[in-house]
Amino acid sequence: MTTMTTIVPCRPAAVLWDMDGTLADTEPYWVAAEYRLVRAHGGTWSDEHAEALVGNPLDVSAHYIRQHAGIDLPVPQIVQGLLLDVVDRLREEVPWMPGATELLERLRSAGIPCALVTMSYRSLTAPVVNALPPGSFATVVSGEEVTCGKPDPEPYLTAAARLGVDPAACVAIEDSRPGTASARAAGTGVLRVQQRISLPATPGLRVVPSLEGIGLEDLQALLPPCPACPG
Repeated sequence: MTTMTTIVPCRPAAVLWDMDGTLADTEPYWVAAEYRLVRAHGGTWSDEHAEALVGNPLDVSAHYIRQHAGIDLPVPQIVQGLLLDVVDRLREEVPWMPGATELLERLRSAGIPCALVTMSYRSLTAPVVNALPPGSFATVVSGEEVTCGKPDPEPYLTAAARLGVDPAACVAIEDSRPGTASARAAGTGVLRVQQRISLPATPGLRVVPSLEGIGLEDLQALLPPCPACPG
């Protein structure tokens, strides 16, 4: 008698979430903060410049603003100004991305740990995490906690190490080029949410218009199948 080996998709060991533009629709807050800061100091800004900052570490964005906006402010002052502006807005309201909180709840019910992996600072992640049910994220990796930010793999490797899981058994949820590059370099599967910025199709990634309707089976499909995996 021949025994058939069942090959099924593996459950993710963990799901690693980007925050801005993936979990919470904070990008309009950032863009508005950039315009306010630049104009307050006599500079000029554009939507094209704002688009160039999406997914970057805050210090990288601050250097870009200093270089392109025509303002003479120290980088730490630019970072602090942007942070205070966006944090104030988030304390008033967290604008969740469509389907994000529902997917988080599905993963929590399935017992799959989640990590928040963002280049935003802890002061910014706090109002977002605090607005969610306790235990939604097992760990948070923020911008000031890594030496090299996205697109370097360090943020995602750090999250996987904290959870004690193999990055290759994880799925990252991202929306930006730097974030996608970071996750791919770390070896994770990637579900990419296509938002304001048009991102080119890349082999091995799934691109979705939003997280609405996304379930565990969609994340499993991003991982390689394995024999007799409990699915």
